[in-house]
Amino acid sequence: MSDVDTKHSARRPTDGMLALAKDIADGRMRDSSQATTVPASVYTDPGYWAREKAAIYDRLPQILAPSALLPDPGMAVPHDATGRPLLITRDGEGTARVFLNVCRHRGTRLVEGAEVQCTKKLVCPYHAWTYSVDGRLLALPRPDTFPGLDKSDYGLVELPSRETGGLIWFCPQDGPADFSLAEEIGQDFDALGMGDQVLFRRKTHEVAGNWKLIMDAFLESYHVTRLHAKTIGPFFKDGATSGDMIGPHSRSAVGRLEEMEGIDLEDMAQLRRVVTFAYQLLPGALIIPSPDYINVMVMMPQAHDRTLVEDFMLIPEHPATDKARDHWERSWALLDGGVFAGEDFRAAELGQQGLATGAVPHLTLGTLEGGIRRYHETVEEALRAAN
Repeated sequence: MSDVDTKHSARRPTDGMLALAKDIADGRMRDSSQATTVPASVYTDPGYWAREKAAIYDRLPQILAPSALLPDPGMAVPHDATGRPLLITRDGEGTARVFLNVCRHRGTRLVEGAEVQCTKKLVCPYHAWTYSVDGRLLALPRPDTFPGLDKSDYGLVELPSRETGGLIWFCPQDGPADFSLAEEIGQDFDALGMGDQVLFRRKTHEVAGNWKLIMDAFLESYHVTRLHAKTIGPFFKDGATSGDMIGPHSRSAVGRLEEMEGIDLEDMAQLRRVVTFAYQLLPGALIIPSPDYINVMVMMPQAHDRTLVEDFMLIPEHPATDKARDHWERSWALLDGGVFAGEDFRAAELGQQGLATGAVPHLTLGTLEGGIRRYHETVEEALRAAN
C-alpha cells in the first residue's frame, strides 16, 4: 500500500458520503426527477445576473481559495476577481484572514500582483505605511506629522472569514456572518484530507459563459461518457449517479467502471477508486476529488456572459522525483487543460452562444439532470430571501 493510500485509509468517509456510495452500489438514484425545464433567461438576462450579484455574490459566504494556497504563517496574496480588492493573509499564529487590499492612509492598493508573497510586513508603496499580516498598523514615516493618531484605529479593514475543511471562506459584507454550513460540508473535506494537501498548480480561466452554465456540467452525469468520450468518459458508468443537499450546497457521487463488489466503502482509498464525488457550492465553487488528487474551482462572474474560473490542483505531497512530477503534470494537463477548459468550459461557451440567439426559450432537462433543476431552485430561493 502506498503512502497516499495509507493516508486515505486512515480516514473514514462521512455518513453522507457513505450513503451516496451505497446508492451507487445498489443502483439507486436519489437525485433523479421528472423531465423539467429551466428558462433560458436565467443565463442570458443581464438584469437577472444583477439580481444574483446583489443577492448572492455580494452577500453570502463563499470560497476564495484552498488553504494550500497559503501553507505557512507570514504569507499574503492579493485577490481581485470578486470585484473588490481583497488581500488573503496567514498571520504569525497561522490564522487565515481576509482584508480589503486598501491602505488606511490614502486608499492606495497595498499589495499589487497576483502571486503569493512571503512576508511578515506589508508596506504601502505610496507613503510606506507598514502593516502586519494580521492587519495591524505597525509604523508610519514621520508620525510627528499626524498628531493624535492612534495606530490601533488604522488597521486594515477585515472581512468575516472562516477556514474549514482545507478551504478559506469569506463573506463580502461587514458584520456577523454565518459559516455553519461551511463547517458542516467541511466535514466531508476533512474526511478527504483536503487540509493536508499541497498546491501543485493554479490557473485562472476566462470563460465566455454564464456561471451557471459552467456549474450545470457538474450537476449531472448525462454528459460524462459523451462530452468526455476522449478523456475521462471511459472511466465511468453511464448514468450511475446519486446526490443530495447540504443546505444550499450540492453533493453528488458518480460510479466509476471499477467493480464495487468486495470494496470496503468505509476505506477512503478504496471508496475513491470506485466512486467520484463532486461538490457544487453556492454561489459558485466546485470540489472534484479524483482518486489521488483534488481540484478546487472557484467561479467569479464578471457579467452575465463572462466568468473567471480559478482552478487549483491539490496533491498529497510535493513531488520528490521527476517521475512523480511527470505523473502530476499529466494529471493537471488532463483535467485543467483537457476536461475542464477543452470540454466543460467550451460547452458552456457554446451554450451561451446558442441561448443568446433566443432559439431555445428554455432548457429541457431529462431524469438524469435533476441536479440542475435543484440547483436553480436554490438560486431562486436565495433571490427571494434577499427581497
